[in-house]
Amino acid sequence: MFFSLSRRLKRSARSVFGWQRLRPEQLRAMQAVMRGRDTLVVMPTGAGKSAVYQVPGLLLKGPTVVVSPLIALQRDQIKGLLRRKDAAAAAVNSSQSTGQNEAVWDRIRAGNIDFLFLAPEQLSRDEVVGQLAAAAPALFVVDEAQCVSTWGHDFRPDYLRLASVIERVGRPPVLALTASASAPVRADIVAQLGMREVFETVTGFDRPNIHLEVLAFQDETAKHRAVLERVAVEPKPEAAVRRDPAGRGPVRPRAGRAGPGRRRLPRRAGSRRALPCP
Repeated sequence: MFFSLSRRLKRSARSVFGWQRLRPEQLRAMQAVMRGRDTLVVMPTGAGKSAVYQVPGLLLKGPTVVVSPLIALQRDQIKGLLRRKDAAAAAVNSSQSTGQNEAVWDRIRAGNIDFLFLAPEQLSRDEVVGQLAAAAPALFVVDEAQCVSTWGHDFRPDYLRLASVIERVGRPPVLALTASASAPVRADIVAQLGMREVFETVTGFDRPNIHLEVLAFQDETAKHRAVLERVAVEPKPEAAVRRDPAGRGPVRPRAGRAGPGRRRLPRRAGSRRALPCP
């Protein structure tokens, strides 16, 4: 059974997604999902968390529900899935018209959707939960699962209602995904989602492309000059946003480049006045 399940998962990953191999931690988590185990996965961004539901989702009988906090993230996931053969994905969210959302529900009722993406706020509506229950989801995925714990539910309070939603839609196996969760946060995720007999996989958090650095300055002028000098030599992203320390919103760099001997200063979003760097 173990080897048969492993082969099915690898074959699906290869034939549908083009992945020639799965990481051991991905495969173990997928096997737990296929066996109906509640599963908690902690992997850094870019390590392949989404694969843990995508590959089993095409083998399970019934749709996979994915709770994702941002519409932009939902669109990215759907776009990626629709590029694969035999993978049908759609979303129900506030950016779509009533007619568009109803068309998605029609496809769900017809059994033509493998992955349905929803924001947690959608699940506060009884009619949405009722239609999900009628669809009998095979797997309930909570992406960015840290939002059910610590500060996360202040950001998105509807995450705290997911445990009751899971019960109302028939208590399918639960898969919680996060890129950052300490042991206490993991325990809180399990408790808040009502997860049972959880299979847990936690990979390393080493991110060699990220580091912390602290520099001390004697005055604001030296600090300001150091920021400008550092920005001048660092690789330039397409866009950057920094918080205004006075709490007045994000600070965005001005568009365009400064000419010789001139400096571009950041501005607070929505303001025409340049702000000094802290």
